[in-house]
Amino acid sequence: MNDTLGNHLDLPAGWSLRPAEPTDLDSLVALRTADRTRFAGPGPVDPERVENEIVGLASWTRQQVVAVDEEKAIRAWASVHDRAAGRTMVHLYVDRTVPAAADLAATLYGWMRERARVIARMRGQHETQLDASPFAEDAEQRGWLADAGYRKVRTWLQMTRPVTSEEATSLPQPRPGVVVRPVDIHPNGLPVASDLRTVHRMLEESFADHFNSYRESFPEFVTRLREEPGHRWDHWRLATVDGEAAGALIASALKAGASGAEGAYVEYIGVSRSARGRGVAKALLHSVIEGTAARGGDRVGLEVDADSPTGADGLYTSMGWRTDYVTESWHQDITV
Repeated sequence: MNDTLGNHLDLPAGWSLRPAEPTDLDSLVALRTADRTRFAGPGPVDPERVENEIVGLASWTRQQVVAVDEEKAIRAWASVHDRAAGRTMVHLYVDRTVPAAADLAATLYGWMRERARVIARMRGQHETQLDASPFAEDAEQRGWLADAGYRKVRTWLQMTRPVTSEEATSLPQPRPGVVVRPVDIHPNGLPVASDLRTVHRMLEESFADHFNSYRESFPEFVTRLREEPGHRWDHWRLATVDGEAAGALIASALKAGASGAEGAYVEYIGVSRSARGRGVAKALLHSVIEGTAARGGDRVGLEVDADSPTGADGLYTSMGWRTDYVTESWHQDITV
């Protein structure tokens, strides 16, 4: 067990690594909240989401440890997410008051690299890409990533748009020929499989020419999205142009904010290349705004590639979205 956890690595005297446990929830929420507050401003960290990563559905595709000091206090949390074949997400939260924070980060980034190799080997992959997402303002974390061999490859805007109750009925209608609808649901509450496959196909096709595109199998795609506590089938949308599939949008539910109202988060929006310029993206976005307003929600969040040549951030800004904070993608390619 010690070899699996990496306790043979260079930890401070009296420190050790162990698996994250349900009783660690408050400590892990505190670690994530400290980073969020320091680099993105005040904002809630959902304990349900953190708990889901430790022992819920999201834990099934993650390997993670906590670093505890000689007093058994949690000082760091490292998580390796087997997102898809050849893609591994890594997340590190370190108590910045620890004098040896940089050394601890180096040790845990080494542990995560070795765990990613094990995952790739189990999948039969010869290589995998490590993907970290630090806050753009977190110079310390960015330094740790550079020291660990990562390189910055992209910048992302985390945006939010307020929603008013009037928008449940007042938004513009789609252009002629464009139709947006929810995925069909069976009487038992489960979605129609053919619609889910169409959503998957639309997103795969629309992102084929985007930055760092890679194929994700349908089972991986659906399983990963269902891991999220905010997953809702009625937040999935399909768009057609003249009766042909043209785009899709997947949103999830956001917990109630300071106002007491819930919101929605756009996980994915994609439009097939053949349908671009027909107002499909705007129709899909209007649909999620309208649905959020109808449910009494007060906001819609999303992430946009600030470096994309498509200028998608301009569309979102023109529709009322504003940037709350900025994150980055740092990558490292490793072989097995």
